[in-house]
Amino acid sequence: MTPPLGSPPVRAAFRTVPRRRGAMTARAVVVAEAAADGRTVLPVLRSAPPLSLRQTGPGRVHLVSTAAGPLGGDRLRLDLHVRPGATLTVATVAGTLALPGDGESVMEVHATVAAGAALAFLPEPTVLAAGCRHRSAVRLSLAADAAVTWREEIVFGRYGEAPGRCRARFDATVDGRPLLRQELVVGDPDVAGPAVYGDARCVGSLLLAGAAARPAAPAIGEGRAVLPLAGPGTLIEALAPDVPTLRARLTPHATA
Repeated sequence: MTPPLGSPPVRAAFRTVPRRRGAMTARAVVVAEAAADGRTVLPVLRSAPPLSLRQTGPGRVHLVSTAAGPLGGDRLRLDLHVRPGATLTVATVAGTLALPGDGESVMEVHATVAAGAALAFLPEPTVLAAGCRHRSAVRLSLAADAAVTWREEIVFGRYGEAPGRCRARFDATVDGRPLLRQELVVGDPDVAGPAVYGDARCVGSLLLAGAAARPAAPAIGEGRAVLPLAGPGTLIEALAPDVPTLRARLTPHATA
């Protein structure tokens, strides 16, 4: 049960469930609420290694990895609940390194953003180490007048190595209606030809949805495309040789 508004944050950790040969199942949860004075408070802030949450400011949380990975076999999940009128920013202190192991690693993010609320999800990139098999899934649900900024970046392997495999799924709805259904595959020989990613070393996207959406015409530039969605949203997608260039191309006002 969620504590009453204004109560101190619940910071008790979930129990990490070990899996075969050291693989782990872990879950983290953030609940953001608007206090009577307009501030955002976090009545629930729960996590378990290797996912650890740290509140770093009003309505701001950083995800800290307390163990290597995810490794093959790990099952990780992050739940974000932004209640009416609240504002939440989620970031990470460093990039994520997906490593090989016993099976496929999985990272799920489930987010709900209520009426008048705002969520910015701005993690550092995920690096696909050689030999990894990683799957990520995002399920985002927002109210029509909520605002969401959501960035995802993937790096194709560490320096000098080929990437492992990754399948990244993104599903977003606005008031229950589909806004975006997208799946990205990296490292599969069937889609690894020069016609897909060329010589790029990283790929990324920035979704501006709901009240965060800006009127935009379709545009294609060097390594970058701006795609207005049928619903209230704009998707910016980019390819680049390195992360700084990718980040610049994902900036809404970028021209290249």
